Amino acid sequence: MNAREDNTIAPLARRDGDPVFEEPWQAQVLAVAFALTEGGLFTPSAWSAALGEELRRAERAGEPDTADTYYRSALAALERLTASGGAVTPQALALRAEDWRQSYLDTPHGKPVELRRKR
Repeated sequence: MNAREDNTIAPLARRDGDPVFEEPWQAQVLAVAFALTEGGLFTPSAWSAALGEELRRAERAGEPDTADTYYRSALAALERLTASGGAVTPQALALRAEDWRQSYLDTPHGKPVELRRKR
């Protein structure tokens, strides 16, 4: 049996025809990390180290070894790197996250979520 036959061996590997990402934000996290690495905001080594630390943190917290845990760890690593590099302050990040949360709550079911408040 290989990783393509058993999702428990490699949760990020998918069978033919299945989407690689379960949700658009998962692809976006990796795309933003790649773009910021290419743009020089942080190095690939720094990205790898931050992602590894977030995955270890999730493991210590008892989170399951799933694709969702991986992408949430990737998002946390990206947030930490952008804040530590000075590109975004933790306060600005918290405000923007709240803007998105509120926009999500205000959006009717089945409609695309659009950021309503622009800071």
